[in-house]
Amino acid sequence: MDLHLDGARAIVTGGSRGIGLAVARGLVAEGAKVALVARDEARLKAAADSLGDADVLTLSADTTDDASVRAMVDEVVAAWGGVDVLVNSAAQPAGGAAPPALADLTGAEVTADFDTKVLGYLRCARAVAPHMITQGRGRIVNISGLNARRTGSISGTVRNVAVAALTANLADELGPHGVGVTVVHPGLVETERLPQLIANRAAATGRTEEQVRAQLGATTSMRRLMTADEVADTVVFLCSRRAVAVTGDAVTVAGGNRGTVHY
Repeated sequence: MDLHLDGARAIVTGGSRGIGLAVARGLVAEGAKVALVARDEARLKAAADSLGDADVLTLSADTTDDASVRAMVDEVVAAWGGVDVLVNSAAQPAGGAAPPALADLTGAEVTADFDTKVLGYLRCARAVAPHMITQGRGRIVNISGLNARRTGSISGTVRNVAVAALTANLADELGPHGVGVTVVHPGLVETERLPQLIANRAAATGRTEEQVRAQLGATTSMRRLMTADEVADTVVFLCSRRAVAVTGDAVTVAGGNRGTVHY
């Protein structure tokens, strides 16, 4: 299936590693130009090098800073004349240490999570929207997470539910201009962070790393964790014009959220 992404101009925030980099890799494979956005310039260079001779920009920007976001988008537009795709993936990593109990949770922690993920996604969408509206088309995909559909982390649930709410509002406002907006909920994903996370959980619980991995995989319908590339396959489709009928909604890409029903 031709996704009609050849020559598309895409911005991927959080693009220096993990799901963001996997999405960038998938977009490049479809012929898109990709602007990798993150704060760490060294990681950005390494990420760009891993994409070979593709048409890639590396832009250091902080999505908690509106001026930084607008300058980043202006640089992309100056280089390529517009923006067709935005993938919001820049966020504080989830799933590391056990979330704090209510008594230990500070407002500052929740605010930092919210500012980076929810408001960061809003800032980026707000900056690209005028360009997409002018050209009469565009796709925005927000990477959220399964904490939106379960308890266990107050900050994680709040920020991911908020991303879903942001997505629906953006879809309603931008839809008449030909711009689709969706949210993707990955579960725990096979990325470069996973081995350390498994090692930490094994040390904390007295289980072997193999037992921890099996326990994590058992929470999915597929009985294994998804890879970053498998998540990226769905995201890349949602970035395409082939996905025009999907907007405002959430798509779970976790190998099945075992034991739950959503309709």
